[in-house]
Amino acid sequence: MPKTERFIETVTALARIGAGLSFAVLIGAVLLQVIGRSLGNSPVWTEELTRFALLFLIAFGAGLSLRSGDMVNVDIVCEALPGRWPWRLRLLSALATGGMALYLLPHAWRFVSIGRMQSSPALGLKMSYVHVTVFLMLALLVLFAALRVLGMLTGTEDGTPEKAEDI
Repeated sequence: MPKTERFIETVTALARIGAGLSFAVLIGAVLLQVIGRSLGNSPVWTEELTRFALLFLIAFGAGLSLRSGDMVNVDIVCEALPGRWPWRLRLLSALATGGMALYLLPHAWRFVSIGRMQSSPALGLKMSYVHVTVFLMLALLVLFAALRVLGMLTGTEDGTPEKAEDI
């Protein structure tokens, strides 16, 4: 297996693990909330934890959805065009997504650094641990968009969404 494919599989697996762990924490916190409310006393920190877990789920899942093609697409318009136009538009889309996310990365990092001066009310976490989700989401979008562009330019992929059986 070439190093590039191994790298892509590793990054994809780590993002899936991150999304899975975030979802597990979300499920656990909501379950604890429901059980606590049924018994009359729900821990107050579960509200915050569910929001934070959802942010991490989105951060890990955005790049994965770009990779798999589960993001909103206009395939019906794009794929109806003649010749290489669909390929060109998929490449342009990946470049635009990656470029926009790359542009926003330093601003997201400033947002993370502001969080060092704040803490969450119920859990007492430094908000930089929560704000890093924005940076993580953008970084993964840059990475997965760059991998798509690289794959398209080298001919190892055509930029179309992965099939369900490939995932």
